[in-house]
Amino acid sequence: MGFRIVVLPICLVACLMVSAAPVASGGTPLTTELVIGGLNRPIFFTHANDDFERMFIVEQRGVIKLLKNGVLQGFPFLDIDSKVPLVSNFSERGLLGLAFHPDYPETDLFYVNYNNLGGATIIAQYSLVNEDRANVSSEIILMVIAQPQTNHNGGWIAFGPDGYLYIATGDGGNANDSGPGHSAGGNAQDITNNPLGKMLRIDVNGDDFPGDPNKNYAIPPDNPFVGITGDDEIWAYGLRNPWRNSFDRETGDLYIGDVGQNLWEEIDFQPAGSTGGENYGWRCMEGDHCTGLSGCTCNAVTLVDPIHEYFHSCATGGFSLTGGYVYRGCAIPDLGGTYFLADYVCSNLWSFRYDGVNMTDFTNRKAELDPPGSPSILSISSFGEDAYGEIYIVERGTTTTGEIWKIVPNTPGPVEDCNENGTEDACDILDGSSNDGDGNGVPDECETPFAIVSSDPPNDAIDARQPSNPDGSDPAGWNAVTVTFNGDATGIGAGSFTISIDPPGATPIIDNVTTDGNSATIEFTDTIPLVAWTIVTHNDSGSSVRIGNLPADVNNDKLSNASDILILIDALNDVGLPLAPYQSDIDRSGATNASDVLRTIDLLNGAGVYDVFNGAGLPD
Repeated sequence: MGFRIVVLPICLVACLMVSAAPVASGGTPLTTELVIGGLNRPIFFTHANDDFERMFIVEQRGVIKLLKNGVLQGFPFLDIDSKVPLVSNFSERGLLGLAFHPDYPETDLFYVNYNNLGGATIIAQYSLVNEDRANVSSEIILMVIAQPQTNHNGGWIAFGPDGYLYIATGDGGNANDSGPGHSAGGNAQDITNNPLGKMLRIDVNGDDFPGDPNKNYAIPPDNPFVGITGDDEIWAYGLRNPWRNSFDRETGDLYIGDVGQNLWEEIDFQPAGSTGGENYGWRCMEGDHCTGLSGCTCNAVTLVDPIHEYFHSCATGGFSLTGGYVYRGCAIPDLGGTYFLADYVCSNLWSFRYDGVNMTDFTNRKAELDPPGSPSILSISSFGEDAYGEIYIVERGTTTTGEIWKIVPNTPGPVEDCNENGTEDACDILDGSSNDGDGNGVPDECETPFAIVSSDPPNDAIDARQPSNPDGSDPAGWNAVTVTFNGDATGIGAGSFTISIDPPGATPIIDNVTTDGNSATIEFTDTIPLVAWTIVTHNDSGSSVRIGNLPADVNNDKLSNASDILILIDALNDVGLPLAPYQSDIDRSGATNASDVLRTIDLLNGAGVYDVFNGAGLPD
């Protein structure tokens, strides 16, 4: 892993008392707010393309957790704990990287970088059961990279603006890129049959190696070593341990945080127009400095110097660099174009701007982002970025003390806030590309009523509850939906909504609409069938919610429990069950089958009811 375990000198306390440089001229004062704590060694925090609701927390132990609308879900998005080595405070192996397919969610694929039980780096593809759950049995291994030592695994993966998957690998571990499993001049400088110490670039949408089960990818034809000496997968080389890298979402520039060895930590840079092939100098160079080691010629014109380096001292730098992101959010406009970085050992935080030639506005951010007192932000293992472009800080901690912090302005709310929700209008994007969902030229957040943002039953959720009818009788389906708006919903009525059913059927008549604050409860004359999707559309804004009501209460005891699973299993025998009265066609195949059983089990686990077979069941 990128962070380094260092025994610090006895001056540690004094060294950590870093004086803060002033805020960049005219800049908004910053602070941090705690997003979530109690995590088990988180090492990455990310989003899935234009998904503004979900954030994903990568825990080193092999678990990805889901933060949905700011709420940590009671089930993992992915759990491959059994596939990775045991993780301790000093481990550099584990689940280290996550990236979603560029076409997600249309293509429901994502990719992870982890060490298997033998220590090798695995790049694997997974698909989804639903938008909140990965299919753990869907793994397809794209690449296997042997690791000679336990450290310097790299671990970062991301899709570039070109749609290709970039994979950062460390030099294989050990000191000086030497020893067993290392080439004579170091792995990082060896470009033949050696993926270590590199930035790799592959096409996940093809397979140039159909006969190799451990190579399921294609080679981009414009990779720099295609057709000449050098591994076709290599995009750049000469890296020691690239830990936490990022593409500038606006320019496409690539920032590489390369962890140093004896004296220097460095930030490397690749401009968006690069054709690849850069050599960043390790092992003959560490930062801008000659190491005296072989493998390349120090200060050669063919080497690319870092754009920033810092010395091993807590007073002025640190001992293990954590790369970050260029800020492209909208909550702090004057921060645009500012790159953040940190040090894992000393927990220092900085920022600067880089225009491709010059670095400016270098600022020590520690006093702003981790002010004196308790709590403190320590062991910064990563930064994160959400769909809006806002930046987060990941604190690795221990098995129970990991935390995620958000960088926010330490000032009153933005000026342009027409819905007065405390967020700048430009940040209130609901559809991922525009904040004018109905195309009428007025931002959704400035219209009354405002756009729908959530619903009960949950949007696109499997929900086994059955509400009571007004007269207390058991319903045949849903007869009321509550929707929540991005603003005040007072004054809306039945004419504000359109209700449709999928599969098509009789459209329920809206009987009554009641409002309370920023929510509205819509009641129907007829009930919505349990087997149907309900689409509630707000007529003014054009926004809608698609409410999934896929019941697992097969025996109609108002619980989802082991009995339902047993009934489904009994119902198989290759003939299935009719939809009524069992309402068991969860996968919408037109019959009850094994998939319905598996989805029912998944529902129970997903609801956190692991003792369901002991009779606990689910509440109504």
